[in-house]
Order: sequence, then structure tokens, then C-alpha cells
Amino acid sequence: MTLIENKEFEGERPLFAQHHLHLVNVTIHAGESALKCGTDIRAEHCRFEGKYPFWHVDGFVIENCLFTPGGRAALWYSRDCTMRHTKVEAPKMFREMSGITLEDVDIPDAQETLWHCSNVKIDRVSVDHADYLFMHSENIRIDRWKQQGNYSFQYCRNVEIRNADIHSKDAFWNTEDVTVYDSKLDGEYLGWHSRNLRLVRCHISGTQPLCYCKNLVLEDCTFDADADLAFEDSDLKATILSPMTSIKNPRSGSISLPHAGEIIIDENILQPADCHIEQSEQ
Repeated sequence: MTLIENKEFEGERPLFAQHHLHLVNVTIHAGESALKCGTDIRAEHCRFEGKYPFWHVDGFVIENCLFTPGGRAALWYSRDCTMRHTKVEAPKMFREMSGITLEDVDIPDAQETLWHCSNVKIDRVSVDHADYLFMHSENIRIDRWKQQGNYSFQYCRNVEIRNADIHSKDAFWNTEDVTVYDSKLDGEYLGWHSRNLRLVRCHISGTQPLCYCKNLVLEDCTFDADADLAFEDSDLKATILSPMTSIKNPRSGSISLPHAGEIIIDENILQPADCHIEQSEQ
């Protein structure tokens, strides 16, 4: 590899279509598309201030780097990216990408990040201001994840999440084949219109969770008192370890829990209207 060390670049496409580069302590100042169309690139202890540095890049590793707010939309249309021990202050990162590994990454402005991406592996990542995170992405594996931001994971498919702390209104809408283990899910209208959503040992808070779901599974989950009016028009199989404030018009399946403060079955329930609700503490 060609070593580029202790250098500064600016302007448009200063390292365009370069291959087999090792960047160490390099600063990319304001400009556009610094490394566009490159392959086999390694960046260590670098600072990215300009827009679009890693567009159409194939095979690259980023370690101990900083993307400033000016480096917005830095990684698009690329493949096989590994990012470690890095801070990303810029929004709109990771679009139309395949093969992403993130380890020990902090993204304090994660707005509109990780759209239309596939084959994503994440470990020890924290995101904030993460509205519209993970739109239309698939084949995602996440562990030790912390998130603040609404409307996340919409239209995602084939997702597995473990040990997460997710604060997100409208999370997991219209998803398919999502499993979440040992996590805290806090936010209104969780999982509406999802298919094959499975929650295992999760704690759920926020009003009207898990409505309009198909093949919803809950295993040994708990609910906050504010998680009211749950399960409307859902078919589900649920084992719940805590009392619930209220359940409304579940369509079919079964629910086992210690106690429900209110069970609402009214004229608006949809057929087959045969959900069995078993309370162990009458």
C-alpha cells in the first residue's frame, strides 16, 4: 500500500480513484469527494471535514478517526466498510451500502443515517438525534446499542438486536422478521404494522405499543404502566411477566400475564376476535 502520512488535502477530488492507500494522520479539509471511486483504503487517526469523501469506494477500513459536521453524507454507494473507535459528528451517513461493520463508534448526530443498507454488523455503538435511522435496510445484526431518535428501523427486514437501549417513537414500523433480545424499548406506537416481530426478555414503555401486528411473539417481557392500549388488531402469542395497564381489541392468539388493569373488547374488534387472555392473578 502507498503510505500517505501527516498530509492535508482540500478542494474537489484530491485523491480521486486511488487504490491501495494507507492514510495516517491525514486531514481532508472542505471540499468534495476526496477519495471517490477508490479501492482498498485504510485511514487511521484522520480528520474528515469535507463532504462525500467515501463515495463509490470498495473495501476500506476507518480507525480512530473523526468526521466533523462538515463531513456530512460521507459514506454512500460503497461496499465492505469497517469503522472502529471513531466519532461521527456529521449526519446522513451510510446510504446504499453493503457490508458495513461498526465497532465502538459514537454518532451524536445520526439523523437519516443507514438508509438502504444491507449486511450490517454493529457492536458497541451509540447514536443520538437519530430520527429516521435504518430506513429500508436489511440483514442487520446489532449488539450493545444505545439510541435516541424517532422513527427508527422502518421497513427493515431480517434484523437481530441484543442488549440495546432504544428510545424511539414509531420504532419498527412495517418491519419484517425482526428479533430483539434483552433490551429496553421506550417510545410511543412501537412496532405498528410489523410482520414476524419477536421480543425476548424486553422491557417496553410508551403508549399504544404493538398494534396492527401480524405474527407477533413476546417471550418473558415486561411493560411500564404507561404502555396502555396494547395489541389492537394484532395476532400474537405473548408471555408477559408484569401487570399491564390496558389491552385493547387483540385480533387473535394468546396472552398470558399476571394482571391487566383493563381489557377493552368493543364493537371495533376485527375477526376472528378469539384471542385468549389468561391472567394468573385474578
